[in-house]
Amino acid sequence: MEKYEVFNCSNVLIASFFTDDVGCAHDNKEHTLIYICSGTLEIDDNGTKTVLREGDCAFMRRDNRMWLQKRIDDGRPYRSVVLKFSRAFLREFYKGLDKNAIPEKSRRAKQSLYVFPKNRPDVHSLFESVLPYFDSGVKPTDDVLKLKMTEGLYVLLNTDKSLYASLFDFVEPWKIDIIDFLNENYMYDLSMDEIASYTGRSLATFKRDFAKISDLTPRKWLIRRRLEAAHQLILSGKRQVTDVCYVVGFKNLSHFSKVYKKMYGCSPVNGM
Repeated sequence: MEKYEVFNCSNVLIASFFTDDVGCAHDNKEHTLIYICSGTLEIDDNGTKTVLREGDCAFMRRDNRMWLQKRIDDGRPYRSVVLKFSRAFLREFYKGLDKNAIPEKSRRAKQSLYVFPKNRPDVHSLFESVLPYFDSGVKPTDDVLKLKMTEGLYVLLNTDKSLYASLFDFVEPWKIDIIDFLNENYMYDLSMDEIASYTGRSLATFKRDFAKISDLTPRKWLIRRRLEAAHQLILSGKRQVTDVCYVVGFKNLSHFSKVYKKMYGCSPVNGM
């Protein structure tokens, strides 16, 4: 009998267990570490395919969309553990860092997926230590979750100095976090100049900063975010498609239907 289980601990630690192959689109809202306990994970990141096997670990940068194909291997089920880092936790962690220890020339790598070198004892220890929680069905306390996020961050920072720039992309306090602002205001009809101004930037600086956190243009990011919100509203069945179109920020129902179908493979009506 096929078995599918997902054990979610406050959206910080998430364990998946599948006895059959399964594929899904994955949108990283937060920086994420994924560790493969058994089975195989194929990741398609904008046409670049990466395969993770038992004992492998990878860092997935936030605000990127990937296709994940989870496969059983030699009859062994697929099992993985994910560790996510919230923006609030990262800000708190950054405040406690010795700023003199931060690499001055750290630059964020272009790739959105970073695969760890194999046979890292710190990686193995981090993830194997949480498996008993999942096996027993007992969720760890908030204090334990915070400890695991802290441990995970040190694993990352001790791996590649360029990851400082990926993890802490909010280090200029006079600037509002771009993604936070867009997630709160994506439905409004704001020009790029207005968005730049509201986040404390010139238009040129806004475009430069945005390019550091997403491979999409700001306009394409907004369209995708609106479509994601529309998809959730349509699936809920609580709003008519026409209402959803305008609620999430689209001005034209025809255009909305076209881009929705392109992203989800069906019209908004069929998605209800």
